[in-house]
Amino acid sequence: MAESPAIKRKREEKEGKNGSAASQNERPAAGDFPLAELSVLKVLRESAREKAIFLHGRVNSASGDETDAVVILEKIPFQEENIAELLKKHTAFQLQMSNDIYSTYRLFLPPELNEIKTTVVYPATEKHLQKYLCQAVYLIQETGEDYKNITLPFIESQSFSIQWVYNILEKKAEVDRIIYENPDPINGFVLLPDFKWNQKQLDDLYLIAICHRRGIRSLRDLTAEHLTLLKNILQEGGEAIQKRFGLAKTQLRVYLHYQPSYFHLHVHFTALSYDAPGCSVERAHLLSDVMFNLELDSQYYQKCTLTFALRADEPLLKEFQEAGKA
Repeated sequence: MAESPAIKRKREEKEGKNGSAASQNERPAAGDFPLAELSVLKVLRESAREKAIFLHGRVNSASGDETDAVVILEKIPFQEENIAELLKKHTAFQLQMSNDIYSTYRLFLPPELNEIKTTVVYPATEKHLQKYLCQAVYLIQETGEDYKNITLPFIESQSFSIQWVYNILEKKAEVDRIIYENPDPINGFVLLPDFKWNQKQLDDLYLIAICHRRGIRSLRDLTAEHLTLLKNILQEGGEAIQKRFGLAKTQLRVYLHYQPSYFHLHVHFTALSYDAPGCSVERAHLLSDVMFNLELDSQYYQKCTLTFALRADEPLLKEFQEAGKA
């Protein structure tokens, strides 16, 4: 991708859910993050399953002060077209263990075949550090009344900036990354790759459809009035992905998060074979199921109980605990 993921999608965290970071003129330009100057203070979390490590570090800012950063190092998936080159161009192949027909080796690759995806959150606030820190997680069962009395007032009390979303919709940013657009202001959307996907292989395909219509915060706001919008996203988004990437609609997982990471309606498209972050049952709601529920009852998502997980440090968890709901 042309621009650092930290400057792009992580704006949702810097300016939104995780509080305000530094102003735009304090942020480095794309590609300017001084990684070699990072002083690592702490490993926030390791994930053997994701083959990723989350680091808290500091670098000297333009003003001379030390500034916090979160750096995520992640092994990228294998690319089929590079396998032959990978096997031929290794710099070392060292035996570790051999037993009958089984053996394990350490394979060392040249730099051009040993890419590590690096995501940067800089400048990082204390909330960013807490977000990536390994913490206990709790399940919340939110009734329709809980949403009205606890969650909605909490959302409205927070300053969740989603200017980065409006920049995309208004073609002020990421224009070259848009895969497809239905420009209708009420029932249209833009489709573009999620920052988690490097677009080099289909195994971890991940795109986001962001609706043009404003004021739809989440699943809770949806009614039968929005069915045309949702149908457009499901049908046109699937067709655009099939045309561009060759994956059939039946090979896609299309879903919404509740709660979402930012409060402007968006839909996730991932390869069905990809165990994507956030596709677990306590967060993901298949778009086809959502549409079916709205066809049965226009007020379904205003009345139903929704289950989601909250980390121990999240303020909303405290709100539910104080209300005796967690």
